[in-house]
Amino acid sequence: MNPEILANIKSSITTIPDYPKKGIMFRDITSLIQDSEAFNQTIDCFVEHYKDQGFTKVLGAEARGFIFGAAIAHRLNIGFIPARKPHKLPRETISRSYQLEYGDDALHIHKDALDANDKVLVVDDLIATGGTITAAIELVRELGASTTDAAFVIGLPELGGLEKLSALNMNSFCLISFDGE
Repeated sequence: MNPEILANIKSSITTIPDYPKKGIMFRDITSLIQDSEAFNQTIDCFVEHYKDQGFTKVLGAEARGFIFGAAIAHRLNIGFIPARKPHKLPRETISRSYQLEYGDDALHIHKDALDANDKVLVVDDLIATGGTITAAIELVRELGASTTDAAFVIGLPELGGLEKLSALNMNSFCLISFDGE
């Protein structure tokens, strides 16, 4: 990947100290998606990395994973599956609870969203402790689909999520990383 493009993507992300609680350095991607050049470069990087790998669906974790996942799916010409918070999907769902750095939550997907013929790329904006994306991976696998790859704009390697994904036999791809939280 072009180092200048990656530097532009990284510089477009705003860091908010002590949000949503003291001690957290929140990496705010809304400044990235407001910058059309940085947003397009981000999607281009993912598409270049994942094209021609046989994916049939992209699953994006609510909420910021929707932004990147849907754009990647569109550009790869494959379907998009939203992994939503509770009570947001209208049909029968399966769910997984997970822990965040600052609380706990759950993800749901429709029971008929995937099957054994699907190869799924799992996408979120950021990986920290790995709780959200682990829940998403478990949902994909419960429905019989295969998933071996997870993509993130931001990696926070010191928080252990990438190791958690490695233990699940997942290949992780982060465009950029930040030290610490």
